[in-house]
Amino acid sequence: MVVPEPKVWRAARPHVVRVARAVKPGVVRMTHAVKPGAARVARVVKPGVVRVASAVGARSSRLAGSTKNLTNLQLTAGAATLGLVLSAGAVLAAGPWDSTGQRTAERDWAASHGHEGGADHGRNSGTSSGTAQGAPRPAPSAPSVLTGLGGASGADSMPGGDALAAVLDPLLEAPALGPRRAAAVVDVKTGELLYGKGADDALTPASTTKIATAAAALSAAGPDHRIETRVVLEPGSDEVVLVGGGDPTLTAHKDADGYASLRTLADRTAAALAKRHLNEITLAYDTSLYDGPELHTIGRDFNLAPVTALMVDEARLNDSTSGTAERSLDPPADATRAFADLLADRGIKATKSADAGPVTASKKAEEIASVSSAPLSTLVERMLTHSDNDIAEALARQVALAAGEPASFEGGGAAIKKELKKLELPLGDIAFADGSGLSRGDRLTPGLLTSLLAAAASPSHPELRPVLTGLPVAGFTGTLRTRYPSGSTGTGVVRAKTGTLTGVNTLAGTVVDADGRLLSFAFMATETPSRDPAQAALDTAASALANCGCR
Repeated sequence: MVVPEPKVWRAARPHVVRVARAVKPGVVRMTHAVKPGAARVARVVKPGVVRVASAVGARSSRLAGSTKNLTNLQLTAGAATLGLVLSAGAVLAAGPWDSTGQRTAERDWAASHGHEGGADHGRNSGTSSGTAQGAPRPAPSAPSVLTGLGGASGADSMPGGDALAAVLDPLLEAPALGPRRAAAVVDVKTGELLYGKGADDALTPASTTKIATAAAALSAAGPDHRIETRVVLEPGSDEVVLVGGGDPTLTAHKDADGYASLRTLADRTAAALAKRHLNEITLAYDTSLYDGPELHTIGRDFNLAPVTALMVDEARLNDSTSGTAERSLDPPADATRAFADLLADRGIKATKSADAGPVTASKKAEEIASVSSAPLSTLVERMLTHSDNDIAEALARQVALAAGEPASFEGGGAAIKKELKKLELPLGDIAFADGSGLSRGDRLTPGLLTSLLAAAASPSHPELRPVLTGLPVAGFTGTLRTRYPSGSTGTGVVRAKTGTLTGVNTLAGTVVDADGRLLSFAFMATETPSRDPAQAALDTAASALANCGCR
């Protein structure tokens, strides 16, 4: 027997679906409570759910007739609303992207309607640039993040320069952006510069420098490259050396979450030593992979640990994984002590440890254990989403190592510039003093940033795709999660890297405009009088670009 859909629910359903698919910032904030438990989730979303259920109930009452009490159908509609909202929150908790460039929320929504397919999330798959051999293929139906590059969507609707200028010029002349500002907008499909306001002016980029660092690292080492941390045994001795490979995401946490685990390294080391009947060793560490000073020119700072080839959990002295935090003054020594403690838990007594200072392992030393980082693509995405300075400086040194330059601040900057030149990008009068953008000695142009983003979307450069998939999503993820209100046209559409120093505010990323055209943009301002108004002005300009057909 077929039971017809009740008229009340048929009328209410579009409102319920629209609310669930909208995923307002309140729901986004709710997702942070999903993992600890459903009870916390319910508490977070309760006010919004009550409002939604009431609205649906009111709509149902008008359609069914005036009644004083809720009907069963109204209660059903409210319950369905709660389920949809909670489901949307759970989807967001999984993260914004999978390795193919799909939004995770879109992928899971499609999968829930198809009961087939899966996704390759990269960290443990052996590759992040495509589906690993034997892994389930990505779920069908959800549109690609690069839909606007071809096909019908936006194919014949490139914005006009004059129309763009009419929209952007007044916004970029806002007093909040100070006396020096520059901007560029590029059509990603053609690479054509559609709008330029000092597009070739080299200004302080702050953390939008990380876009260049990411592209250079992916180009030089490849998206599937992994950074090894090794343990070696000197021949004919009991001397064990922990050799740093430059992986700042090496973690001592019980849940490694797909990153290299110091606990796993201790397991493998203990097993290798047991086979050699060694239960007492001397332990040292080797950080010789890096050159030059460990301290950035800004000095000791909660934004960046001393840059060394060996550290655990970015040398953070709390349980955080992003943002500012107090850092260890001697990351390699602390990492080695933590490793000694883990070996002790596994029956291996380690003496000497970190207190004797660094050594350089001999070429004859035998590798007895190792762990590998997540793929470089994953590190790039984490770096861009959370503006992670420690990963940025580590990636700059990976570029230096690949280019034959010293693995230092200076060598990393030179190597990044060299790699971008290989990509045939418009360099102009640019400079790299670091890989993170913390230095005021960095100089980039809006033209270079937009060209980098366009190159990352190009079919000829699939290795650069994580530059796009790692960008924070306005109102949803990373450094843009709280910057866009629910009513903004840029929410969920603007995907951009932020940059902030005192007196410097930048924003560079991609946006799909009202006609479905994928554009890259870079807005840069220096000598800004105040951070928050400047950020708001940049966000408004990016939102205007998203709302613009501009032909």
